[in-house]
Amino acid sequence: MAFRITPGVRHEIERIIDERVAEAHVTREDFRELKNIVQKLAEAQKRTEARLEELAEAQKRTEVRLEELAEAQKRTEVRLEELAEAQKRTEMRLEELAEAQKRTEMRLEELAEAQKRTEARLEELAEAQRKTELAVNELAIAMKETRRDLGGLARSVSYGFENEVYRLLPAALKRDYGIEVKEKFVRKLLRGKEINILGRGLKDGREVVIVGEVKLRLEYKEKRAGEIDVFDELDEKATIVKEEWGAGEVVKIVATHIASDEFIEKARERGIIIIQSFEL
Repeated sequence: MAFRITPGVRHEIERIIDERVAEAHVTREDFRELKNIVQKLAEAQKRTEARLEELAEAQKRTEVRLEELAEAQKRTEVRLEELAEAQKRTEMRLEELAEAQKRTEMRLEELAEAQKRTEARLEELAEAQRKTELAVNELAIAMKETRRDLGGLARSVSYGFENEVYRLLPAALKRDYGIEVKEKFVRKLLRGKEINILGRGLKDGREVVIVGEVKLRLEYKEKRAGEIDVFDELDEKATIVKEEWGAGEVVKIVATHIASDEFIEKARERGIIIIQSFEL
């Protein structure tokens, strides 16, 4: 870089020369001193310019760095703006959730009240159930007593009807079937089976044993597999009497208050005499 004397330096040199000339004391030594001063000033000027150059470079780097920082700041501000918008959306969502939570709490409160009403209703129903069970129990006891009374009544009616059969049957058998009863009818238990009507008689000069059942009402029903009907019971009892009494011929009869036509027809097919109460 070429050496340049700045206006300030030039002005200082001229001032010093003027002072020396004015004093009229200018000597060779003075000129050497002045030269040295000028030389020092030139060196100082070089250092100053070098320093200024360094500062200029540093300033450029600083400006570049500032530009980079400015760009980074812009990006940061954009990002902050995005975050601010996201924060707004988050706050709005939180507000919506808070409202939803309020509605949920209100609904839960309603459900809690409904549950209380349900529990109260269940308690009422449980109490009603207890009362119903008590009433059913009382009714069951009453029905049991009624069945017992009806059973007793049925047995009384049945025994009463049997007694009437014992009294009136001999005449009906002789009149309608030519069977003469030789001894009083009895009710007898053989091999664990209760035989309602049991007695001896004569039919066409032959000795027969009369085995019978007494039923208040008879209707024919097709029996299912494994079932035993009144005909089977009568056959079984007739077999027992034959074996126990050594009877040769058994006359099977069923005395009843009323019997259906189909039952009477089925009985006749099996050789069983049906005598209804109005025939006695």
